[in-house]
Amino acid sequence: MKQRTLGLDLKVSAEGLGCLGMSDFYGRPDEGEAIATIHRALELGVTLLDTSDVYGPFTNERLVGRAIAGRRESVVLATKFGIERLEDGTWVGNNGRPEYVRSACDASLQRLGVDHIDLYYQHRVDRSVPIEETWSALKQLVESGKVRHLGISEASSETIRRAHSVHPIAAVQSEWSLWSRDPEENGVLATVRELGIGFVAYSPLGRGFLSGEIRAFDDLDADDYRRRDPRFQGDNFIKNLRLVDRVREIAQEKKITPGQLALAWVLAQGEDIVPIPGTKHTRHLVENLAAVDVQLTSEDLARIDATAPKGATAGERYSDMSSVNV
Repeated sequence: MKQRTLGLDLKVSAEGLGCLGMSDFYGRPDEGEAIATIHRALELGVTLLDTSDVYGPFTNERLVGRAIAGRRESVVLATKFGIERLEDGTWVGNNGRPEYVRSACDASLQRLGVDHIDLYYQHRVDRSVPIEETWSALKQLVESGKVRHLGISEASSETIRRAHSVHPIAAVQSEWSLWSRDPEENGVLATVRELGIGFVAYSPLGRGFLSGEIRAFDDLDADDYRRRDPRFQGDNFIKNLRLVDRVREIAQEKKITPGQLALAWVLAQGEDIVPIPGTKHTRHLVENLAAVDVQLTSEDLARIDATAPKGATAGERYSDMSSVNV
């Protein structure tokens, strides 16, 4: 597996593994298959595993902890805090208070069964707490050895600059794909490159839509949260399916899957970009990892850009966009 560097010196596999769907949001979980998928990822050279305390809630960190037991030295472990959720699944809201930062980190360490977190993200920004206060607490976690590197997710350029002035940011994590090209337009990509920060692209397959395997709304399980996603609703679904079909045409010409083309496009955006496609099945994992070896020419990239230009996707990314790009 090829390697890339986030920030100054955090070396990770060119493609990571998002673990969210193994426990939450995307239908019924299968822990045995999920752990087998993580083990296979590590065997194939994936080092970056991405989780969060909010996934489950809490169950995904425990699952990842069980999966990496005895394999800790092979893993760059990333988790997150900042979206507060109760054990019963009730959503509380964003929390960036210093005392919460410290308690959330300790709880994650315990659930993961490790003595340090390699990359600790602020999952969402708390508008009620100055970012400098939150990041002063995060800086203390680094100084104590509980955390090695810091990241922030779905933050605006201004917030990134303010946090980075308190402690260097290794990675900004935001949604980026042919389906969601916001970082190219809102200044975030330009800002992280100016500051020497890495970019971790979550949902690089457009929440699975760019895989080409979702052809109808009823392909989604009854408890799949995408049934409430604006981009999967009504006319938006139909319009977005047409976009995927155009991507599929290019993929077929290159004898790869639509998902592999979508991932190869993200990877081609720069050596500072690391996509973290999520899956809970080993067959999808192997397919996704093959994208690392797909070569796209400048002509390919121009054609893809014309096929899925900025703003082409119908519908907002979330039903409530108030907590992103803050």
